[in-house]
Amino acid sequence: MASSRRLLAVAVLAALVVGAWCAAPVTFTVEKGSDEKKLAVLVTYDSPGDILSELEIRQNNADEWVAMTRGEGDLWTFESADPLVPPFNFRYFTKNGMKNVYDNVIPAKYTIGATYTPQG
Repeated sequence: MASSRRLLAVAVLAALVVGAWCAAPVTFTVEKGSDEKKLAVLVTYDSPGDILSELEIRQNNADEWVAMTRGEGDLWTFESADPLVPPFNFRYFTKNGMKNVYDNVIPAKYTIGATYTPQG
């Protein structure tokens, strides 16, 4: 009995690890219209049969995540009354229940039109 519980625990752990490694590729392209108080990003999330349902941003050294607004297609924006403080971190949720967090995706000296791919 203890042996079957260990096997089940190992199987569950393996499934969790494989799920973490199989996160769908995602990229963030800084779009025109971005400035010191607004960030517009085109998010490409490559997972057949799943789409992003929510995207949040956390500015450098901030404690809280803030929801971004979805525009047409995969364009997401965030506007602030104060100047934005990069680098930017992103957290997303999908319709199928996937959640992922990426730190320091868009660097402090980002370029409009550049595409950034999360590391790790």
